[in-house]
Amino acid sequence: MTAPVFTTLGCRLNAYETEAMKELAAAAGVERAVVVNTCAVTAEAVRKAKQEIRRLRRANPDATLIVTGCAAQTEPETFAAMPEVTKVIGNTEKMQAETWATLRAPDLIGETERVQVDDILSVKETAGHLIDGFGRHRAYVQVQNGCDHRCTFCIIPYGRGNSRSVPAGVVVDQIKRLVDKGFLEVVLTGVDLTSWGADLPGEPRLGDLVMRILRLVPDLARLRISSIDSIEADEALMGAIATEPRLMPHLHLSLQAGDDMILKRMKRRHLRDDAIRFCVEARRLRPDIIFGADIIAGFPTETEAMFENSLKLVEDCGLTFLHVFPYSARKGTPAARMPQVNGAAIRDRASRLRAAGEARLVRHLAEQVGQSHRILTEGPRIGRTEQFTEVAFATDQPEGQIITARITGHDGQRLTA
Repeated sequence: MTAPVFTTLGCRLNAYETEAMKELAAAAGVERAVVVNTCAVTAEAVRKAKQEIRRLRRANPDATLIVTGCAAQTEPETFAAMPEVTKVIGNTEKMQAETWATLRAPDLIGETERVQVDDILSVKETAGHLIDGFGRHRAYVQVQNGCDHRCTFCIIPYGRGNSRSVPAGVVVDQIKRLVDKGFLEVVLTGVDLTSWGADLPGEPRLGDLVMRILRLVPDLARLRISSIDSIEADEALMGAIATEPRLMPHLHLSLQAGDDMILKRMKRRHLRDDAIRFCVEARRLRPDIIFGADIIAGFPTETEAMFENSLKLVEDCGLTFLHVFPYSARKGTPAARMPQVNGAAIRDRASRLRAAGEARLVRHLAEQVGQSHRILTEGPRIGRTEQFTEVAFATDQPEGQIITARITGHDGQRLTA
């Protein structure tokens, strides 16, 4: 092995940053290294990271093994204590060229230099390293990082720092370059996307950025926004949903629960009715819009009646793509000190939520049969509709194009055409 090997765990933003690290490592001439970009969202994610580190060390006994990402940022001592690990670097350091320059000579890393993790809450700017072309036909653009909120279950602000925004002009220029390279679809990503702009002059909102992109990059065929906090959706964003066909009709919502008491104990900024009202209004503005959502099962103090409110939210909001998190206590968060729900109950509730999500997905798929959809082909036999529903083709299609196809059926997971 000469070129570095990268392993990404966790979110899409981690995947984006792995691509940036590949460029930084290549520019620095780093060789014979294994890099694990970790996730800290659950205790299970940390356990899987340690398992992956051990596996990679066995497969690469002579390589420099570097651990970074959110788990490395929040628990550097955990990974520094592993004999398999050569160096631990933080989320800020991993995006800096000088970090990778020092890794070019791993024999110079002494015991006192094994951990390079600074206080991320003191970071005021987003990383300046932007990449042109993460993904084959769909590009992801990081426009924001960090989070100013302190939900009681979440460790991520301590892994990502406070909210920082990429200026609109920088974002637009990058998207123009991506379109020039042939990308038909761009996805805006961030940790707390709807907080974009609060730290910029004039405090623009996410909707302002969306409208600016669509106005200044007329050749961009499709624009998506990733997970948003629906209570922070601004007027311009709602206007874009209503009037801009190039803004795709799919939103993933950070809902987390459907019971008001649990939402308050989570320190969320919305109540159950706020979530329902947003979905109703967005659907009124854009009838073909569909929603995904994050929901936590078994948050501390959650009773069966409280859980039922979350379960009913799947129908009340009309959620199609459900991302279910069995609650996992994270050391250092307020929720970890609250009365915990029995593990068996958590698993049962997560299973019931997933079943409700699967039923809603099947209903959505069935409703599409017989309809025609504009589909971005991701391969000869696979693509996604404007609502981000996966489609399997019976015959080969031109790759990386937007085609119109009639939906002939579904297999419970994806559409067929």
